[in-house]
Amino acid sequence: MVSKAALFANLPGVNGRLAFVLDAFRLKERARSGWELRGIDDGESVADHSWGTALLCSMFASEAGLDAARTVEIALAHDLAEAEIGDVPSLANVADRPMTPAEKAQRESAAMARLEAVWPGEASARVKARWQEYEDRASGEARFVRDMNLIDMCLMALHYERGRIDMAPIRHAPGALDEFFESAWERIDSAFARSLLEEIEGAYREAQRMRQASITGA
Repeated sequence: MVSKAALFANLPGVNGRLAFVLDAFRLKERARSGWELRGIDDGESVADHSWGTALLCSMFASEAGLDAARTVEIALAHDLAEAEIGDVPSLANVADRPMTPAEKAQRESAAMARLEAVWPGEASARVKARWQEYEDRASGEARFVRDMNLIDMCLMALHYERGRIDMAPIRHAPGALDEFFESAWERIDSAFARSLLEEIEGAYREAQRMRQASITGA
């Protein structure tokens, strides 16, 4: 049987900017680990999450008095390191995490350096700078993206609790997604984002009640 490496060894490759994008495209196949850990079948990818965060930024940044274009750039870059290292879950119990926060930060920084080296120049440097801005929470825009990152997470919890567009059966345990809201409330920053989170959680709790009623027949 021919190995995958041998099969593709003689195929033409891409260089520079296309190689950079091709490496980044691995995000499309990186599953969001938090959903997997809570019993969500065939959940979203990291790229799905980045797109959702960018869409929220595009919609709400101007309303929050921020540079919408800059927030979208930060949102699209904020998880790029996961194209290489995968989505490392930030579990509530630090002892259960697969690596320490310091180790994760070091590995992500190295991954971004390698990604930038594929396509050195002004454009990739800007992408890396936007990623670093997010990591450092170095601007109002970066902090807003962090908030929209959490809002996207909770919107997906609502989406999964209601049942998805393909009407797949809901298999995760009742209450399994509550911790995503608990985590968001602990970390969310702005009053604007908190108002969105309150609205989303209200809809989530109603979806839970409807789900429970359908199970019990009440």
